[in-house]
Amino acid sequence: MKKILVIEDNLEVRENLCEILELSSYEVASAENGIKGIQKVKSFNPDLILCDVMMPELDGFGVLKILNSSPDLNHIPLIFLTAKGEKEDIRKGMGLGADDYITKPFDDVELLEAIEIRLKKSAHIKSLIQEEKPDIKTFFSEAKANKEFEKISDDKEERNFQIKDQIYKEGENPRWLYYVVEGQVKIYQVNEYGKELTVTLLNPGEFFGYFSLINNNAYTNNASCTQQTKLRLIPREDFFQLLYNDRDFAAHFIKLISNRTKETEKQLIEMAYASVRKKIANALIAFAKKTLGEKTNNNVTIIVSRDDLAAMAGTAKETLIRTLSDFKSEGLIESNSKSLIIPDIEKLERIIA
Repeated sequence: MKKILVIEDNLEVRENLCEILELSSYEVASAENGIKGIQKVKSFNPDLILCDVMMPELDGFGVLKILNSSPDLNHIPLIFLTAKGEKEDIRKGMGLGADDYITKPFDDVELLEAIEIRLKKSAHIKSLIQEEKPDIKTFFSEAKANKEFEKISDDKEERNFQIKDQIYKEGENPRWLYYVVEGQVKIYQVNEYGKELTVTLLNPGEFFGYFSLINNNAYTNNASCTQQTKLRLIPREDFFQLLYNDRDFAAHFIKLISNRTKETEKQLIEMAYASVRKKIANALIAFAKKTLGEKTNNNVTIIVSRDDLAAMAGTAKETLIRTLSDFKSEGLIESNSKSLIIPDIEKLERIIA
């Protein structure tokens, strides 16, 4: 049974709404103002919210802003209840991300149809964001169902880069959302002594550069190519148009940012507290799982420079080389001048267990 929360300060309207919804086989909870409504959201976990615009203590716009600021709540569809003729309220609410609005006094059939439509769309969004693999291929293919995306995503500029080519540097101003078509990109930072720390690696089907676009700030990191790479450049205006106007896209985007942040936090914790062996094993596994080379049977071949591997592990190159030598003598890896081979990745994973 779907759950609906009604946030409405008028007792008669609130009770009328609850009765209609209960008769339509919804589980219903209610709150008489925005503050109590937010508290009820967290305990009731509704599938949809009906919210009055004008309320004491916290109005509907405040409720929507709080929901949008919380990753755990911003997926819940919200329909505003507003008096007829309040066009400014309608415009403001839709601009903030409300899913729909119903004017009071409302028609029962219109109300139930609007709820049904939004619940179906919400179910579709949930099915998308439950995908664990945060790849842009799924991300964009789902968004392409929207004709608006098809219009703005076609015929975007593509550029080719060679190994070690710089894409952007810290301090430069952003212009594009970058999408990796072929090759690989590393995102890294450089400390005051010139030492690199690789934050993440990006393969085909992933995108980057969005934090600086959203914050409208200069880049706080660097991006370069570890292989011959082709990138698609999506103008910032097109990116924002899609982000603000396509809820499916926005839901995926939030999920991808959350996954990327978790990966970075995990990497930083490992760098801070793990032993050198664990750091380097983690870096090797990260490269392997990014499928940087060709897999043959149980072997994973990684083509990576020692400098990049050391930057990923957060250790000195000399320390890396000594540890790789130990790994080689233990049969955990094989190596030549250009590549590393992991015969059995499960053995390497036991080091970090």
